[in-house]
Amino acid sequence: MRHSVPPAGAPDAPGDGRSARGRRLVELDVLRFVAAFAVMSFHYMAASKSLWDEFPTKLFAPVARLTTLGILGVELFFLISGFVILMSVWGHTVGEFAVSRVSRLYPAYWFAVIVIFILYRFSGVSGFDPKLSTGEYLLNLTMLQGAFDVGHAGGVFWSLWVELRFYVLLALFSLVGITLRRCLVFLAAWAGLALLAEFTQNDVLVFVFMPRQAPYFIAGMAFFLIHRFGARAAAFVPWLLVAAGYGMSLHAALERVGERVRLIGIARYPAPPEAVIVAITLIYLLMAAVALGWLRWVRWRPLVTVGALTYPLYLLHQTISAVLIPAYRDVLDPWLLTGITMTVSIALAYAVYRLVDRPGQRWLRSRLGALLDRSRGSRRRGRGTPSRTVPPIPAQSPEASVP
Repeated sequence: MRHSVPPAGAPDAPGDGRSARGRRLVELDVLRFVAAFAVMSFHYMAASKSLWDEFPTKLFAPVARLTTLGILGVELFFLISGFVILMSVWGHTVGEFAVSRVSRLYPAYWFAVIVIFILYRFSGVSGFDPKLSTGEYLLNLTMLQGAFDVGHAGGVFWSLWVELRFYVLLALFSLVGITLRRCLVFLAAWAGLALLAEFTQNDVLVFVFMPRQAPYFIAGMAFFLIHRFGARAAAFVPWLLVAAGYGMSLHAALERVGERVRLIGIARYPAPPEAVIVAITLIYLLMAAVALGWLRWVRWRPLVTVGALTYPLYLLHQTISAVLIPAYRDVLDPWLLTGITMTVSIALAYAVYRLVDRPGQRWLRSRLGALLDRSRGSRRRGRGTPSRTVPPIPAQSPEASVP
């Protein structure tokens, strides 16, 4: 049985974080913050030896087995992104999808790049200094620096380059028209090509199909199909894709964490393979709970704002730690200093969300939406067809694609 794309006005078409039943998935906002907090904990308490002047896992030994696994918060972001981005593109044109993604990602990102540039050019802060030229900072504003082998202004920006490549793949796929059957074929093909890229390590295949990140995007999209279509025909196929993504994710996560363990030793980075397996399994179980509606009881509206501030938090938390931790590590207890740094990071992220991100999204979306409207109107007039008003581009959910 073939399931066609719903019209643009269908309840689940906007992709604003609402489910196929029209209810906002507040549980995804919670998971976004969990992912961002995990990454922040990893950077502050497990990974930043240069800031503390000693291995932070020694300073925070009682929680080291948890904070070392915070590195996998990025993987949770990728799973959420797969779920939400497929929801966003379903029932929309490539132009509408592009407007929604650009307006969602760039305002806070531009602010972060500018802050990082000012900080490292005009202050004595040295931690995490990317040592970029002015031209390389300008290139970073495009978010395309990875394509030119230029360093990232922020340490976490690598994940945004991965997200952009995912968006391009999904936009190209959407050109053929998204249906359930086509989604299943696309996801199965992508999984196969990602496996091929992993085994061959061909540079082109690795670049395009992203074998270490693809499993999370694939599984996230499969979870969305389960959420949207439930027990309809071929419902078992998305579960097979989730299982495939889970298996591939275990391999990717074990390799990623294992590389760090091999680099500094298990004593300084206590993340054994069994702990990685448990973490990935828990991440998948949480997403399965979202897909099956088991977390629909999460309704508290302030959690939407908590989810929204995760993107600026993700972008800026390392930079904030580079300012505060070296300055106060010799006078404050490490636990107290970490708590203060986390509090400041979250507070500043909220301020950036309210003063920069949210108004910036609104401004950029209206401008790009108007350009899209004019472009469509010109094409219609060129074909001699009557012009009609294009529906406004809906606000997108604040996924962090990010890592």
